[in-house]
Amino acid sequence: MQTLPRPDYLRKIEPHFGKGLIKILTGMRRVGKSSILRLLINSLKDQGVDDQNILLINKESLEWDHIQTYRDLNAEVIRYFKNAHGRCYAFIDEVQEVEQWERCAASLIADEVCDLTLTGSNAHLLASELATLLSGRYLEFKIYPLTFREFLEFRRSMSVLRGQIDEFQLFLRYGGLPAIHSFDLSDDQVFPYLNSIYSTVILKDVMMRHAVKNPGHLQRIVRFVFDNCGNVTTSKRISDYLKSQKISASVDTVLNYLMYLEEAFLIFKVLRHDIKGMRNLELYEKYYMGDIGLRHGLIGFRDADISGVLENIVYLELIKRGFDVTIGKLDDKEIDFIAVRGGQRIYLQVAYLLQNPETIEREFSVLERVPDNHEKFVLTLDVHQKVSRNGIKHLNLISFLLDETW
Repeated sequence: MQTLPRPDYLRKIEPHFGKGLIKILTGMRRVGKSSILRLLINSLKDQGVDDQNILLINKESLEWDHIQTYRDLNAEVIRYFKNAHGRCYAFIDEVQEVEQWERCAASLIADEVCDLTLTGSNAHLLASELATLLSGRYLEFKIYPLTFREFLEFRRSMSVLRGQIDEFQLFLRYGGLPAIHSFDLSDDQVFPYLNSIYSTVILKDVMMRHAVKNPGHLQRIVRFVFDNCGNVTTSKRISDYLKSQKISASVDTVLNYLMYLEEAFLIFKVLRHDIKGMRNLELYEKYYMGDIGLRHGLIGFRDADISGVLENIVYLELIKRGFDVTIGKLDDKEIDFIAVRGGQRIYLQVAYLLQNPETIEREFSVLERVPDNHEKFVLTLDVHQKVSRNGIKHLNLISFLLDETW
């Protein structure tokens, strides 16, 4: 499949070339980190950088299997650029496969050998000890699956774009991993691919990395979390569920497994924020999927889950746009999202349709009780009906996803 443009990321990353900083791209496997490296390399070549001054090492390729430790990596980079003139650029894909890679990275930057861009598929890549070693010398760029806007751009570039609502139905079902666009978007073609990606993430980034002793427990926990997308949950609730199935798993075990899944970017934990108490709460968080297509490939697409799936899409959109996101708690009521970015703060309710007065009351009344003047939105898939109450904006969810102004 051709490498399709993702200009949002290039605009963020390219200004930092030549600044003496390591650029680290993190995200789940197959979200497009390797393609972004190729786009960055093509951009450098378009600017006149010679091929000899660019090195790409992909640790998923057997071509680079001889690089196992930081010493191997350092020797390879030094050797490749030995006769180069001018600024050199090294790109290392899936760098976590190299033992103690951070020692090599720190040395290459300290000795001004090359400009360095890395990718990794585990959040532990930037654990505290690594951050200490590379303190002040790296920038992290989080890479996510395609947003709906990017999804449409991919479809448009392939000349298969249909009506916006039809495309959104495909996005709802198959998610945002770029490589699905290599297939006809149908269950029999896309879901087997998504299941293979899920299996790879579970095996390489969870089971092997953490030496998981009971894969069966892990798989059941994943299914429970996927099945409860957008529902408030706790590790104790998961533990109790497993016990009801005659499976023994302590709360600590569940907590560890959830942490492993977060590190692999397979799920995201979203804390609740007490609006009156102005503090985050440590109980009753929600989990959203790193990609909704992986969920549907594993447990199937169910129309009854539409509310949680729509929440998941909005959550991923918000974090892609740089918002810090929590769930709002106001007395005994819940606000789907509080999103904060710099001085901007917005409140959002997400619903399928405003089908009746009861639904309208539920979605608007809790926002009306928030004691501040920040923007508040109710997002639904209603096309024609527009409800406005006390300054709260009712927007079509698809239009919200495509609006670049906010």
